Amino acid sequence: MKYTIEQCGIIILAAGESKRLGKPKQLLSFGGNTFLTSVAKTACESDMQPVIVVLGANAEKIGETLNIPSIHVVKNSDWQEGMASSIRTGLFTLTELFPQVDGIVMLVCDQPFLNHDVIRALVEAQRNSGLPAAAASYGGKLGTPALFHKSLFSELMSLSGDTGARKMLERKREHVVEVEFEMGVVDIDTQEDYERLLNNDKNAV
Repeated sequence: MKYTIEQCGIIILAAGESKRLGKPKQLLSFGGNTFLTSVAKTACESDMQPVIVVLGANAEKIGETLNIPSIHVVKNSDWQEGMASSIRTGLFTLTELFPQVDGIVMLVCDQPFLNHDVIRALVEAQRNSGLPAAAASYGGKLGTPALFHKSLFSELMSLSGDTGARKMLERKREHVVEVEFEMGVVDIDTQEDYERLLNNDKNAV
């Protein structure tokens, strides 16, 4: 069976507390924007609609910085459960408001080297393969960004805890087309991660 996606939306998962960092990573600055504004702009540049941003911890403070009219912001009141609750919140909102959408790309806000070429590559890989999912591959693992056909929505809605969709992708690996995203391995969890990112960026200039 070939899985076809006619309209693909985007869900940005940005509800975490950034406990290890000690401040909201969504608001860290890089390349002239906050992490979250940068990924939201990248999502909008991909020409996919709708773009839904899921906030949770520090939602009001973070929401004030998102001055992008074309995105839909939703709050996950269960954000403390972990990433799965944000997936459910974003997907529920998307299917309620935009029932015609038959695919989603899931993004996180702490991959500073994400760009719309990576998102486009996921869409093209899924289209060419006909498989129900496409996922970025880095460090020998599958992860975000990842694309899912609507046939997987119910399984995404059944996720729980803080594992997100990674375990699901690994479990269904034969149904997932992989897209190499070497810089996807760079994510920011600690102050040291952030300082390393800034220093490397300066060294590259």
